[in-house]
Amino acid sequence: MQHTDLKTTFTAAIAVSLLVACADNTDHRPRQAVVDPLPPQIERREQPEAESLPLPAPVLREEKDAASTRLAPVLGSKKQASMAQADAAYGGLAISAPYYPARPHVDRENYLHYEDNSVQRVLDNPVSTFSIDVDSAGYANVRRMLVQEGRLPPSDAVRLEEMINYFSYTYPLPDSTEQPFSIHTEMAPAPWSDSHHLLQIGLKGFEPEASQRPPANLVFLVDVSGSMQAANKLPLVKNALRMLVNRMTADDRIALAVYAGAAGTVLESTPGNQKAKILQAIDSLGAGGSTHGSAGIKLAYTLAEQHRIEGGINRVIIASDGDMNVGTVNIEALKDLIERKRDSGIALTTLGFGAGNYNYALMEQLADVGNGNAAYIDSMKEAQKVLVNEMQSTLLTIASDVKIQVEFNPALVSEYRLIGYENRLLNREDFANDKVDAGEIGAGHTVTALYEIVLANRDGERIPALRYQQDAPTAQANGDELAFVKLRYKVPGEKHSALLTRVIHRDAAHNRASSDDLRFAASVAGFGQLLKGGTFTGEWSYADALELARRARGSDPRGYRAEFIHLIELAQSLSSQS
Repeated sequence: MQHTDLKTTFTAAIAVSLLVACADNTDHRPRQAVVDPLPPQIERREQPEAESLPLPAPVLREEKDAASTRLAPVLGSKKQASMAQADAAYGGLAISAPYYPARPHVDRENYLHYEDNSVQRVLDNPVSTFSIDVDSAGYANVRRMLVQEGRLPPSDAVRLEEMINYFSYTYPLPDSTEQPFSIHTEMAPAPWSDSHHLLQIGLKGFEPEASQRPPANLVFLVDVSGSMQAANKLPLVKNALRMLVNRMTADDRIALAVYAGAAGTVLESTPGNQKAKILQAIDSLGAGGSTHGSAGIKLAYTLAEQHRIEGGINRVIIASDGDMNVGTVNIEALKDLIERKRDSGIALTTLGFGAGNYNYALMEQLADVGNGNAAYIDSMKEAQKVLVNEMQSTLLTIASDVKIQVEFNPALVSEYRLIGYENRLLNREDFANDKVDAGEIGAGHTVTALYEIVLANRDGERIPALRYQQDAPTAQANGDELAFVKLRYKVPGEKHSALLTRVIHRDAAHNRASSDDLRFAASVAGFGQLLKGGTFTGEWSYADALELARRARGSDPRGYRAEFIHLIELAQSLSSQS
């Protein structure tokens, strides 16, 4: 008995000692069971955001091998060194996730806010003027949120014109290469209102055969900062660029530059048929450091200028999440930099990647002022679309500074509203001013604009008539004309624009059998408006958009329209609205 009591007393003493030791080594704050307090340096290990700690610039070291001599980024940072020290202090044992919860996800994506285009009375504002837009980033970005993240997009992320123009439409081809695009117009009742009509204006760019594509001088400018470490960023960038490299020929040239804390050349301009050398340079890329975007942009343009191809394609392609935090980070300053460079005839394409810190606003604006286009790559399927299936549209510009101006006849139209293009609106006098920048059309591109209109002397007007304003004039001269469409464009490299015109007659309003293209574009426009809150769509719902898209699917060889139908189904499931 005495032996047992002694043993019990000894065990209890040890237990008390352990409890005291634990109490002395804690901060006495309430904590959940099984979650042990950790030193601050271990806690910081779960915060890989680039701005959380000052990171050094990636060092560029010279690597020599049998294939080439090049500069390649050597990854390393103070943060990684501090983590190695922390691991050593704890006996080299890695602290696994179950010991502490993950940090809450912080959404730092950046979108500009634009008020939806308002309804205009034709008596007050008969003329609508805007620049065309062929960017597709908005649609792919919305798809990422719905499919990969299972959430509805914020309103500012929904760009109606970019959703509509993500899809191709079967507009007539240009009659000859002398006119770079054709003009197509069509009218039909609006699906969300019996009192309104949709006016569709469609452009189809000329597309030469792949064998007739002029040689390309491309500079890949890749963001290798710490924010690009995720699997849907730099690894996806590398795979996407490989696809484009595989389409290049001996007449093409490719250079590769990177930027993080500093900018450097990884691959000097190289003939496109030296694929092994180019792919090896792409494979060498790794992420680490802060983001000095302006230095990278300057370097990329310098490389492009050194190997300019007269009469060819000269383009810088930026691949980044747009999260620039070192150097020139002011958007207006970066735009000024690009504007100065575009006069040299070198265009700019931006490829956006990633989530959580995607700076859509910056990537779109840089492409706009750089006479290029903006795409968002969320998957290899999208990379295939942008860089392979639509390579000529992405790289080869056939018309620049393209502007549209529509004048409505007040005798036949009382109100109109342009759907989308809020950031592309121009002043009336800008249309004939060749110094005002506008959008570009790539080879084979289709561009679609939709107006919602109210015919004169019909119900459906959203703006009440004024007490003292005169009634709309009766039809007199040109009384059969509902609207007059004018387009201006420049042949790339030219300083003066050419003018095209098209009359829309009142008979167009009597069309009841609309095409699949118009009805599908209407379903995309309606769906986008629902995502933005449905201000102008009345009682129309996701179910209505889904039915319209299914009936108007038409020819869909690559399944893009079928995928859109799936997006409507997802949005319907995620929304309280049916």
